[in-house]
Amino acid sequence: MPPPASDAAALPHPELVAAIPRLRRYARVLTGDASRADDLVQDALARAWEKRALWREGTDLRAWLFTIMHNVHVNQLALARREAGNVSLDAEGEFGAAWQVPVRGNQLDRVELLEVVAQMGRLPAEQREVLLLAAVEELRYEEIATVLGIPVGTVMSRLSRARDRLRRMATEPPVPLKVVK
Repeated sequence: MPPPASDAAALPHPELVAAIPRLRRYARVLTGDASRADDLVQDALARAWEKRALWREGTDLRAWLFTIMHNVHVNQLALARREAGNVSLDAEGEFGAAWQVPVRGNQLDRVELLEVVAQMGRLPAEQREVLLLAAVEELRYEEIATVLGIPVGTVMSRLSRARDRLRRMATEPPVPLKVVK
């Protein structure tokens, strides 16, 4: 096993910068809010910088960063639960406006994409995380398991359930709108 990095130059700067868009995408799924996602990425990068001596050269920097961000998010959720008594009842829901997707293109593509994003928002958080890491970030099952701190079998199970649920939602008839008279 290579020795841990000992100085600031040990983290590969180009790889670190290249990982930021992926970190933002994953943070957006975790938080459901663009502003909170940016804060989470910043907190995760700050933690990674503080702990840079723990990163080992030759290992997957991207997976290491995802693991840090996941752990920062879990810690933030625990803190939020402890402080839940101070939350306003008027606060936005878990996803609110965060699931708005800025896409240029034809309207049909945008509608279809928004429907998929909305359906992903209906998945349980643990299924959403695994689906994003597998389908969008293209991490291997082992990497996802490491990032989330769960067994590989759990990753496979959550991914299978997420895909099945998305398929079922895609074939469900649309819910009719209620007209108020």
